[in-house]
Amino acid sequence: MNSLPPRWQLPPNPDVPPEFIDAIKPYCPASEGRFAAQLLWQRELRDLEQLPGFLDCDRYHPASPFEFGKEMQYAVKRLLKAREAGEKVMIWGDFDADGITSTSVLWDGLGQFFAQYLQLDYYIPNRLTESHGLNLPGLEKLAAQGTRLIVTCDTGSTNIEEIDRAAELGIDIIVTDHHTLPEKRPNVVAIINPRYLEQSHPLYHLSGVACAYKLVEALYETLPDIAQKPLEELLDLVAIGLIADLVELRGDCRYLAKKGIKQLQKQLKNPTRPGVSLLLKLCQRNGDRPTDISFGLGPRINAVSRIHGDANFCVELLTSRDRDRARQLAEETELANSRRKELQKNVTNSVKKKLEQIDLSTTYIIVLEDPQWSAGVLGLVAGQIAQEYGRPTILLSTENNSREIENNERTAIPLNPSLKGGDGGNQLLLLARGSARSANEIDLYQLVHSQKHLLHRFGGHPYAAGLSIPVENIPLFVEAINQEVRLQIGTSELAPLVSADITVTVADLGKELFKELSLLEPCGMGNPVPKLLLENCWFTKIWHNNAKDSRGKKIQYIKTTFEIGDDSTPAKFPGVWWGHYKDELPADRSCNAIVELDYNTYKNQYEVRLIAVRDRRTDRVYQNDFYSPNILLDWRGEPIEEEKCDSTILLKDCPMNWEKISGEFYKAVTETQKLALAYSSPVSLNPTETWQKLAGIAKYLQRTRETTTYRKLQEKLDLSLQTLILGITALEAIGLEIKKNPLALQVIGIQEVKEHPATTIQRFLDAVKEEQFQRQFFYRVPLKTLQDTLSCPRDRDRTRPA
Repeated sequence: MNSLPPRWQLPPNPDVPPEFIDAIKPYCPASEGRFAAQLLWQRELRDLEQLPGFLDCDRYHPASPFEFGKEMQYAVKRLLKAREAGEKVMIWGDFDADGITSTSVLWDGLGQFFAQYLQLDYYIPNRLTESHGLNLPGLEKLAAQGTRLIVTCDTGSTNIEEIDRAAELGIDIIVTDHHTLPEKRPNVVAIINPRYLEQSHPLYHLSGVACAYKLVEALYETLPDIAQKPLEELLDLVAIGLIADLVELRGDCRYLAKKGIKQLQKQLKNPTRPGVSLLLKLCQRNGDRPTDISFGLGPRINAVSRIHGDANFCVELLTSRDRDRARQLAEETELANSRRKELQKNVTNSVKKKLEQIDLSTTYIIVLEDPQWSAGVLGLVAGQIAQEYGRPTILLSTENNSREIENNERTAIPLNPSLKGGDGGNQLLLLARGSARSANEIDLYQLVHSQKHLLHRFGGHPYAAGLSIPVENIPLFVEAINQEVRLQIGTSELAPLVSADITVTVADLGKELFKELSLLEPCGMGNPVPKLLLENCWFTKIWHNNAKDSRGKKIQYIKTTFEIGDDSTPAKFPGVWWGHYKDELPADRSCNAIVELDYNTYKNQYEVRLIAVRDRRTDRVYQNDFYSPNILLDWRGEPIEEEKCDSTILLKDCPMNWEKISGEFYKAVTETQKLALAYSSPVSLNPTETWQKLAGIAKYLQRTRETTTYRKLQEKLDLSLQTLILGITALEAIGLEIKKNPLALQVIGIQEVKEHPATTIQRFLDAVKEEQFQRQFFYRVPLKTLQDTLSCPRDRDRTRPA
């Protein structure tokens, strides 16, 4: 079933005070500054005293690294001890862009105080076989090599077991990380993690690379006469990691990113990092804009581990001064990125085919698994699906597990009795590994953490996470996490939200507006790239083609080019729509479009990147996007002549909750149709009879060994999926052994009765009673009450059956 159509939303034009616009004008010599002022005001950046520091990084006062307090003092003291004693120090990094740049910053920065390769080295886990964080085999290996101090970057905060094992091996650990904190401080020398600071602190949003930089900065301040290279030379790496990672660019994050971009610009003219310079040329970028990182350098650095697993050479690529070696590594990186694009497209197509078989009206979080999916691109695809379908998305693969079981001790773990009702013996687990991405502002970390008893490993933050799970636990995980999301959001809020920031015309597009919007850069979490609404526009010269790699070979990755026009000017403006075909774009028809303004270095032209488009013939008002009066028709209990309902959506099944009816209401609104309440008076079995019928079906299935689907059981019992799952849990409580997957189930035997089965059965009976009560409410409630409540969804939770 297709997802709900996207919701479009445009904030009302704010009443920006003239003095605020006047404060912006000096920074916009070629324009009036009204667009920048409107955006800043909308984003509540209104303090005239703080505005100069926001717009000009040279007027910002960064925080001292020693504002991390005693933890930074402990870290510096331990590094000084290691330097004086000649101890072997290992940097433990990570394989994504933030982790690679963090490792590179420590490699170059600590390398001013420790002899590289002799006293200082680095270790980066393999994405495909080791996953994120510290691991026991790696620690054992480093201990055998004589390592006495490990400095982690972008990882390590929650690796409690591994940290304790390191202590047993005689290894001290300094953690630099920005991910979620453990419940208790780990047994480390120091932990440099901004999550320990107040949320209002300017260092709170630092990413892994920025934490690593602050440690190096503290060492530079403690030993000011040792380093031969300026600290500022590390800032280009800091900018790459900051912008490539999902952190809010506020406070010191914004300052470091802006300073770093200035440093990055130097790499094309006077490169101190030939690898970075060559990467910029390969991706046809100048290094002067955040998008050069987010769409150029970042994806390429990430692509290496996604394709090869091992990303160690990326540190050499970013830090080596050998131009020939850097060229070889840059070309390997570019080819990995080309392969990544193909894999990403193939997995995306496969995911969408699976979604066609799923009822998204009862799916609050997308969880899919396939043994053929490449684990390296699952995070990218999950992010794309989450955005497009408006639901948190978890994609899992068992692609590499057969090899892992043979070659990796960490996969051959004993079964945990909490994962399966076994005895904790040495049976091997078949694991699915994957990635999760959030949508609708749901805290993904807390969501997945709520099911930690079903997982093997898990880590991440509110927007993105990685996990592994025993394959046999996936059905239980799908059911439980779907219910958890259902408690947080309703179906009406699952439609993808496409927001625009300001309305412009084609005549406004160009160099002056580009320069004005650039005042907000670098953009990222909390300060997104401005989205521009173009109304009553049209597209011409539409064409699509495959992108090409650095060798001129076509990649199975589509982009559509076009020109866009409107009545404001006879001139047309060029644009591109990535990942879409020309047939998806309305030709020579009046449209509304949401775009981002960009500069194409390769073509030396300003252009727009299309985000979303709607044909005006089917478009609707998107401001205050849920109100539509008199859309409901009351045909409850009446005979229906369907041939007379061409422009009417029929709701034939009596709703059991607001989510069901609001989803249909929103569909009618977006398609500018009426919604007819065309359901009959609900007639249901009483809860006890429903339980007896369910138990009878289960006994029949156990006797015949037939497989049935959740959908069939719902139809036979007239229950929602959530209540049916409670019934299945009650069946298991009375001793039925049920084999489940996300779509079907089979009763395979009888086992011991669980504790307190009567409580579990009563929970099911109460849910059935509640559903029947809700049905009666939706059959009898006055039409005006429904209309008013659905038009104002914030009031829905206050409208309950009386």
